[in-house]
Amino acid sequence: MIRQVDQKKIEAAMRQILKAVGEDPNREGLRETPARVARMYAEIFSHGEEDPRKALSATFTEDHHEVVLVKDIPFYSMCEHHFMPFFGKAHVAYIPKGKIVGISKLARVVEAFARRPQVQERMTSQIADLINEMLRPNGVAVIIEAIHTCMTMRGVKKPGTSVVTSAMRGDFRKRITTRTEIMSLIYGRPTTPSRRRLLHSRYCVS
Repeated sequence: MIRQVDQKKIEAAMRQILKAVGEDPNREGLRETPARVARMYAEIFSHGEEDPRKALSATFTEDHHEVVLVKDIPFYSMCEHHFMPFFGKAHVAYIPKGKIVGISKLARVVEAFARRPQVQERMTSQIADLINEMLRPNGVAVIIEAIHTCMTMRGVKKPGTSVVTSAMRGDFRKRITTRTEIMSLIYGRPTTPSRRRLLHSRYCVS
């Protein structure tokens, strides 16, 4: 079900915000701003209530038991704490166990979870858990890299910083060699013994 965005309420609220910050919502440059903001939020959140399970409902039987990775999936979301954007890219991988899904469907899952008020940590786990639930693979790995404007534009004001979150399930969580493989596929870094120890310490839960 697609979220129904009440644009009239957003327009009214935006007019009150403009007044609260000392602006005149009736002056020429701001006269249409409440309507523009309402349309913007309708666009941003219009798909946030689509059931991402639909994207993974059609599967195909295939004898492939190695990593399937879709990397650098761009996304835009809205931090629910300050209602400011965060954006970046997601890397989504799984190890099939008898069935696969169309690769574009993994991007649709990312989009569905991004188009709602979110926190990056929860979004990362939601994507991994849903793929794990629907496909029952041998492993799932989701890594998200994002820039948060609530950190770059306000508060500590640290432009250039990014946040990386990960969710590992199945073999990616249990086997350091599998986890090292996916990190190498994503970042292209050599898998030296010291790097393997680092990956183990960062992503392995004993």
